[in-house]
Formats: sequence, C-alpha cells, structure tokens
Amino acid sequence: MTSKKCIQGFVLIFILFVGLTGKAQEGGKFHKSVFVEGKDSLNYQIMYPLNYDSSRQYPLILFLHGAGERGNDNKRQMHLGSHIFRDKQNQKDYPAIVVFPQCPKDVMWTNRRKFKKPDRMVFEFPVSDPAPRPSQLVNSLVEQLVADKKVNVDKMYVMGISMGGIGSLEYLYRWPDKYAAAYIVCGGHNADLARYYSHIPIWFVHGEKDPVVPIEYSRSVYEEHYKLNQNTRFKVYPGLDHSIWTPAFKEKELLPWLFQFSK
Repeated sequence: MTSKKCIQGFVLIFILFVGLTGKAQEGGKFHKSVFVEGKDSLNYQIMYPLNYDSSRQYPLILFLHGAGERGNDNKRQMHLGSHIFRDKQNQKDYPAIVVFPQCPKDVMWTNRRKFKKPDRMVFEFPVSDPAPRPSQLVNSLVEQLVADKKVNVDKMYVMGISMGGIGSLEYLYRWPDKYAAAYIVCGGHNADLARYYSHIPIWFVHGEKDPVVPIEYSRSVYEEHYKLNQNTRFKVYPGLDHSIWTPAFKEKELLPWLFQFSK
C-alpha cells in the first residue's frame, strides 16, 4: 500500500472512530456498545446526560436486569426500567450516565442456587467463589468509566430487578466501597451479609405474594440492614406477586431519594 493510501486509510479509520464515539456520547439516548476484556465481552447500552460535557463528571446509575431479559441481542435488557431514564424531565432534573449491561443466557449475575419445596422456593447465596464472569465484566466496565474520569465516584448507584436485585445486593457485598445507594426490586440475599455494606442506604420494594423470589429474602436483609442504617427503607405492595415493575418504577420519590446520597 502506498503512503498516500495509508494516510487515506488512517483518516477514514479516524473519522469512523470519532463518529462512533460522538454517537455513543450523544446525550439523552441509549446506545449499544460492547465492553471487551481479554477474550470475554459484555453487551451493554449506555446513555449520557443531555448536553453532555466531557469536562464534567456525572453520577452513574448501573441497572441490572432480571432473568427474563438475558441473551445476546443487547436489547432485551431495556424492556423494564429504562423508560424512567428516557423521561425528558428526569433527564433534566437528574443528569447521569446510565448503564444497562446484558447477562448472557444460562448464567446469572450471582452464583445463587435455588431449591423448590412443596410450599416455597428456597435460595442459597454462595459468595466464597468468584463472581460469575458477566458480573466481573460489569465491574470492570464501571471501573473503566471511572478511570476515564467520566463518573463522579461519590455518586454511583446500583439498581436491579429480581435476578438483578439479588445481583445488586451481592455487588454491594463484593464491592462495598463503590456505590452510594441502591434500589432493589423483588430481590433479596443472605441477611447475614448485610453488615458488610451497612453504610449504603438501600430501598427495597417487593410484592407481598411473590412466588418467584419470596418476600422473606428482601425483608430479612432489610431488617438486619435497618438496624445499622436508618436511611434504608422497605415497601411492600399488598396483594401483588413478582411482576411489580409498574409500581416500582412509578415511585415518585425514587430518583430524589437515590440522588440525595453521596459516599
């Protein structure tokens, strides 16, 4: 290849890179992306604030989806919860970098084990083994955003539903110095671990009659956690089962409550 063609090729690559980077940082819209670490990759979508200013650092919201949104299409994870961040008024009032990673099929955010008894589901939450690879990649992605100086490290929040609610609580255990507050929708975990992240305010919401993730798994964590952190709260939706997405993301106090906290 001649030097002229080399220069033309470099210019083309540079233009494509700038174009993709500019699109990814277009504020107020989610954009698909892939995070690569070694031989592994993680699909995710990211939204930057309206009128994004690369010289500023913004709060970060990490959203972990549930089991039904797993896959490799980099789309299904947006089905539940993303609408509150697309809301223009919320974007104006609570500018943030919002990240929705997607967990592949046949794996979870945690190593949780499940057993079915005649009257209920019984969960175990082993944490002695390393986190599943998708969660390791999520953590590396968050750390990359921090290293790129895009994120206000004092205002990083994690939210999750169902499998993602369980995952969010485990993230607080595994990385207790990372997040300033959490919102847990029909999740839960081992209450004995709550003392490890007692400094982090958590808002739990759960359906009273949830047959998928029994309410006891979030109630027990809440009860232990509240003894150490009175900013933690728990809301039960009477008569509702596992599908509480609509009331959970209509909570008017959600974003004001979350954003009031800093590390």
